[in-house]
Amino acid sequence: MSHTLTAPPVLYPTANFINGRWSEDGDGTFNTVLDKYKGTKMARLPNATAAQMEEAIAAAYASRDALKTMTAGGRSKVLEQLADKIAQHELEIVDLIVTEAGKPRMAAQIEVARSITTLRTAAAEALRFAGEMTPMDFGGGVGKTAFTKRFPVGVIAAITPFNFPLNLVLHKVAPAIAVGCPVVLKPSPQSPLCSLVLGRFIEWSGLPMGAFSVLTCNVPVAEKLVTDERVAMLSFTGSDKVGWHLKNICGKKKLALELGGNAAVIIDEGVDPAAAAKTVAVGANVYAGQTCISTQRIYVVKSVFAQFRDLLVKEYAALKAGDPNDASVTVGPIIDKGHFERIASWVDEAVEGGAQLLAGGEPVDATRNVYAATLLTGTKRDMKVNCAEVFGPVAILEQVADFSEAIAQVNNSTYGLQAGVFTDSVANMKRAHDELEVGGIIIGNVPGFRIDSMPYGGIKDSGLGREGVKYAMEEMSEPRLIVF
Repeated sequence: MSHTLTAPPVLYPTANFINGRWSEDGDGTFNTVLDKYKGTKMARLPNATAAQMEEAIAAAYASRDALKTMTAGGRSKVLEQLADKIAQHELEIVDLIVTEAGKPRMAAQIEVARSITTLRTAAAEALRFAGEMTPMDFGGGVGKTAFTKRFPVGVIAAITPFNFPLNLVLHKVAPAIAVGCPVVLKPSPQSPLCSLVLGRFIEWSGLPMGAFSVLTCNVPVAEKLVTDERVAMLSFTGSDKVGWHLKNICGKKKLALELGGNAAVIIDEGVDPAAAAKTVAVGANVYAGQTCISTQRIYVVKSVFAQFRDLLVKEYAALKAGDPNDASVTVGPIIDKGHFERIASWVDEAVEGGAQLLAGGEPVDATRNVYAATLLTGTKRDMKVNCAEVFGPVAILEQVADFSEAIAQVNNSTYGLQAGVFTDSVANMKRAHDELEVGGIIIGNVPGFRIDSMPYGGIKDSGLGREGVKYAMEEMSEPRLIVF
């Protein structure tokens, strides 16, 4: 059985959770987790060995039958218990997200609230998830009855990013538990501590031994998880470069890839420009733009461009950058020095290439990796701030002749995750739905809008498959037909 570590006296263990046990052993290397604003050490975690990954995969594979014997009610109860545990420790977990991910406090509070919703939604879906009746009363099917029942695919390999260290983990773990799939989780090395908290809660939940493991590890060990034939599905959220590489090496597994984006917003004539400017300014810069649906490209029809530009610049000036513990801060630290320097270099490159700075364009606090909310105009299509994913507090603002050109500019991207459309025209709303090459269109809001039950995912380089609890459960299960 598992045991509780006595040190350190904090919510998360400094160990890996493998087959129901906590292990402080590893390959001799360690992952040091930093406070993203202060730069001080939070934890030192052992990187797992290949043998430990083998144990986790073997345990998950062996736990499949135990999970199958759990009733839907039993799985639902586990998910409700996890939601209760997070609610009981809400303040501690908010503090942890602020510290390990550098997320501003308000955004961290929203993440924890969403995490509880994700779990409770999964608990409800576990009770009603089912197959469907299949029409047979014609041709050779006359007199027959048929229906499908859905079965779990098996072991899920879950690889998660730094930016939502609890809720994006739960978007993989909660649907897997709901449908009856074991999970081996490899969290981001930059913010793994929330995953260890989840491991501790699952340890206490009554889930079968081996049905959940969480390991921090180096890339070769992580790739063992991806390539192992006992793993039935890979669910990955992260960069498009890494995601497509994993697709190439994962073999015959099912895949759900939630990858990058350079999400766009269209500002049509006829909308309230002041309200739209306020929403867009926050949507481009909350959590320093470190989400894959952060607003990066803003296209405004010519008739309202100048007015909207001036209002948006004013809203940018009101944004506060700095310590994520400050409740008034929108723009906190970039996750690490490497990304901070990359973002700064992309902005400098754009300005040197002829783009005009409307706001920001410089560090606020280079020692703490805080970069100013930055707005550029006059960019070219091949500039990185336009065509690539900045993943920082940087957006471009460009004038378009009309709504048709706005749609064309949004679609002129290798990505296609979500788009925001501010319009009062029903015709343009329908046209956006018909013509925008993205996974989701958000009317009257920024592309960063997401509710945890809605289908979420992209096309083109933005990925494959859909998340959102019920939709992830469908990805993690297979229909089996019976005819009689």
